[in-house]
Amino acid sequence: MALKDVWFRPEFREAFPKGLFLLGDIEPVTEFNKDRNAPKIHKLDYDREGNGTGKRLWKGTVTDPAAANAKNASYDVTFVSDVQPVPAVAEIVPGMTPIELEGLEIKPRMVGSGEFKSIGWYIRATGIKGDNSGSKQPPVDPGAARPSKAA
Repeated sequence: MALKDVWFRPEFREAFPKGLFLLGDIEPVTEFNKDRNAPKIHKLDYDREGNGTGKRLWKGTVTDPAAANAKNASYDVTFVSDVQPVPAVAEIVPGMTPIELEGLEIKPRMVGSGEFKSIGWYIRATGIKGDNSGSKQPPVDPGAARPSKAA
C-alpha cells in the first residue's frame, strides 16, 4: 500500500481546535541498550534504511481538551530538532503548559491487539510556537566555538 509511509501535514488548529497542553517536560529519546550501565545515546531521526533528517529526537506527552473520550485524550509527540524545544509560555498549573506545535506531521497506526484494535497516531513536530531556545533558529550569540554562517 502506497500510504503506509505517508505523513499528513494538517494545520495545527485543524488537528487540535482547542489546542494542546504539555504534561510535564520534554525529554530526550534515547536508544535502547541491553547494558543498563552504558551511557545513554541520544536517538537521531533516521529510519532503518538511513533516511531522515539526522536531527535529535525529543518526546513530550500532551493532552487534547477536544478529545471525545479519555482513551483518546493524550498523545506522545516526537519533536525533531537539534535543540530541546521549550514552551514559550508559563505553566497554567504545575506540570501543565499550553503549547502550539509547529511543523506538525501526523501518521495513522494500528494500536491494541486482537479484537480490541483501533486507530492511533504518530505525531511529530519541528518545534513549539514562540520558542526562542534555539531549536528553530540559532541563538543571538552562539559563542566562538560555533562557526558563523556569514563566513
